[in-house]
Amino acid sequence: MAISSLESPAQSHRWRLVALLSVSVFINYVDRGNLSVAAPVLGRELNLSPTQLGLLFSAFFWTYSFCQIPAGWLVDRFSVNRLYTAAFTVWCVATLLTGFAHTIAALLTLRLLLGLGESVAYPACSQLLVRNFSEQERGRANSLIDVGAKAGPALGTLLGGLVVAYYGWRVLFIAAGAAGLLWLAPWSLWAGTDERAPDESGTVGPSLFQVVGRRDTLGTSLGMFCYGYAWYFLLSWLPYYLVVERHLSVRSMALFGALPFCGSALSALVSGWASDNLIARGASATGVRKTFVVGGLLLCTLVLPAAMVHNTWFALVLLTVASLAIGLFSSNVWSITQTLAGRAAAGKWTGVQNAAGNLGGVVSPLLTGFIVSSTHSFFLAFACAAIALLLGAGAYLFLVGEVAPLKWHQWDKSTALTE
Repeated sequence: MAISSLESPAQSHRWRLVALLSVSVFINYVDRGNLSVAAPVLGRELNLSPTQLGLLFSAFFWTYSFCQIPAGWLVDRFSVNRLYTAAFTVWCVATLLTGFAHTIAALLTLRLLLGLGESVAYPACSQLLVRNFSEQERGRANSLIDVGAKAGPALGTLLGGLVVAYYGWRVLFIAAGAAGLLWLAPWSLWAGTDERAPDESGTVGPSLFQVVGRRDTLGTSLGMFCYGYAWYFLLSWLPYYLVVERHLSVRSMALFGALPFCGSALSALVSGWASDNLIARGASATGVRKTFVVGGLLLCTLVLPAAMVHNTWFALVLLTVASLAIGLFSSNVWSITQTLAGRAAAGKWTGVQNAAGNLGGVVSPLLTGFIVSSTHSFFLAFACAAIALLLGAGAYLFLVGEVAPLKWHQWDKSTALTE
């Protein structure tokens, strides 16, 4: 379905909102990925081992994962705009202050604060999209936001690597944090002032326990954990891997390390539009969404042969193709969740699912650091990522049922108990 040139102001506002959310997610991923880009230089300056770097990579996900569920609960009940404004400010300030850190304790504290702020992003995006977009539009809307998630690591690796090479790692964090705060100006002017609760009919949506108790929730959460393990492995360790094991310079890493993420961003955009068009032409939403999601996870297992080949350039090609496959998954995965949950539960379900996904981000950086320190090689780390991807494909294939709105039991707000 093409966007009409005669859109109403309300329709134009919807896509402007998506653009703002995409930019915010772009900043989100730049800020969480800056440590990975700076790691080869920062690690030498502060004398940090791979195990210590793994701890810092993982620390972000401790608060990020833990806060997903309360963030989802909050955005289902209160002003999304105000919550997102406060959270965005917290994470940009944490990024800026990282440029002044001199100890691993300070870095650890700021990574925890960064995770706290960024935890609101995806529950807020899901609640706003499910309010404003139909099933036939959500692939495109989600893909545009996912472009921000993939362009963040791409440009963050490219430009961040060059900044580190020429000006040092501290400048990278200070500049990124200060520049990110500029987003608050257009957000406050153009995001709109919709202060409605998600449902004003006198009913509230399902309880958190109802959401967690669904087999579909288990499937999407397990699948997201497996995806998160592989994705955050690449996001955290790819720059370090290219410099230490593939022996690229920091400047070469900035260029070639960005290519896989660029491929993923392009793939996400194309896949979101393609899936929506197929559904608009009458294809089953279940068949389309699950084919893209499962196929993307399976194709991404090309990360394992990328670690096995001796030629660095061939390895980069395989990593780029694997990242293209990630775009197939990530442009459709949230459409599945938003359709199943509906407006009444989009924030809660997204919080649960994203918490599980980011537990993968807790595990994979730590485990990778341990593997690299113990074996002095990344091979087993890549093998673990491939196994996780296979398990994730199975979860979406066998545990997630029909992609259609679920019917939730609702009850009067005056008698509802606090969850």
